[in-house]
Amino acid sequence: MKTKLNRRDFLKLAGLLPLTYYIPHYLIKPDHPIKNPNAQNVIIIVFDALSAMNMEIFGYSRETMPNLSKLADRATVYHNHFASGNFTTPGTASLLTGTYPWTNRGFVSGKPILDEFNTKNIFSLFDQYYRITYSHNPFVTTLQNQFAADLDQYKPRRELYLRSDKVISQLFEKDEDIALLSWVRSIKKKRGHAYSLFLSHIYQAISEGSPENLSEFFPRGIPFIGVDSYYLLEEAIDWTHSELLNIPQPFLGYFHYLPPHKPYFTRKEFVDVFKNDVFIFWEKPHPIKKNTTHYYPNKHNWYDEFILYADAEFYRFFNNLQESGLLENTWLILTSDHGEIFERGVQGHINELLHQPLVRIPLLIFEPGQQTRQDVHEATSAVDVLPTLLHLTGQEIPSWCEGEVLPPYRDSELTRDRSVFALEAKNNNQSSPITTGTGMIVKGGYKLMYYFGYDTLKENEAKYELYDLENDPEELYNLAKPKLNLTEDLLDELKAKIEEADKPYSD
Repeated sequence: MKTKLNRRDFLKLAGLLPLTYYIPHYLIKPDHPIKNPNAQNVIIIVFDALSAMNMEIFGYSRETMPNLSKLADRATVYHNHFASGNFTTPGTASLLTGTYPWTNRGFVSGKPILDEFNTKNIFSLFDQYYRITYSHNPFVTTLQNQFAADLDQYKPRRELYLRSDKVISQLFEKDEDIALLSWVRSIKKKRGHAYSLFLSHIYQAISEGSPENLSEFFPRGIPFIGVDSYYLLEEAIDWTHSELLNIPQPFLGYFHYLPPHKPYFTRKEFVDVFKNDVFIFWEKPHPIKKNTTHYYPNKHNWYDEFILYADAEFYRFFNNLQESGLLENTWLILTSDHGEIFERGVQGHINELLHQPLVRIPLLIFEPGQQTRQDVHEATSAVDVLPTLLHLTGQEIPSWCEGEVLPPYRDSELTRDRSVFALEAKNNNQSSPITTGTGMIVKGGYKLMYYFGYDTLKENEAKYELYDLENDPEELYNLAKPKLNLTEDLLDELKAKIEEADKPYSD
């Protein structure tokens, strides 16, 4: 008799997979001294590649995060918050160090940042707290490894994956060929056979993405990153809450989850929710590639539906924290490392652009006991999060932080003329001056982007875009020439920042 596998049974079976190999348990330092037991906890939740431009709380026409919209009535909501780059490394490095990419040199994919930040980061500064972290993302893992000396509990990302071949090569460096062969013969079905009849079927079900037994939960496939690493957000959320209930307080927790990062494999109840709605897709040119305006509506729909999945799981996490009583003494921060884009002939976020879908990210701060909503419309940056958390927990802000304490927690108002920056420079050497990239400055409601050094530009040519974000949030009308004086002023300020940061690397 054929029976369907329910979600609970599926998770139990999936949980058996790690038993086929050994992964070292996560780092725990049980003797960590807690110096201020009366301090409030801090939890930072990052949903990777979550763009504020795709959230109704920030003006989006689709209801992608209905649960968060309800919770926002108890939060401080930042409407013009910016990432410092367009992918994980710069976005996360700036969040964790309070410095821009040209300072921490975190602009190359998957590379560590400068060694000096081994002791200049959020974990080293919160040394009186129990510090715990987890991420699905390997680029984040690079930074976690770099900061490991100041972590009390560090969960290896693969311990919450359903399965991964790469673990074998890491654990059995001297016997990798034999280990991989054993894995293949035990688990993988090749040419119709495998030595393990039970586990091979589970592996095949996960690998194929949408077999009969799993299609009722994830019809498009199991979420994954890389070649062969599958995960469930539910498992990470459950682990996070369970750990927070059992670790010493006060604690600082940094948890960086993948959804809604591609491939946008959402849960069943969210599939095709936006398939037939009426949605306007604007045709926008690529700034440095000619005749490129293509839009990707199907991927855009899938992305929005994946955001629904993240929203549902954050809501469940929030309710669990509330029921357990942790929220009564905990600052909860929700944000992202960067956004996602489906226009101008590109999709995803590994590109040359710093347009709003890529760099305008959410930031919500839930204060312990907060019951009313506050809205902040001034331009703010990811580099502001660290100094703000230090301020809120009564700690000194180091002089090397480039961010500001956020309103409404600061003693004075942020001025409209405050400058916020971002940088795309992944094709540069970290130890050399930045010669190719895209710089961004936001100031006084205007945003300027500066493109330089790309092969598609003529020798010594640079290109600029200037947008009035208040009146043109979709960035349709380039005002660089009509407002030439403003363009030049913003450009000079941006170039001066990059040149100043490059001085230690110049001949």
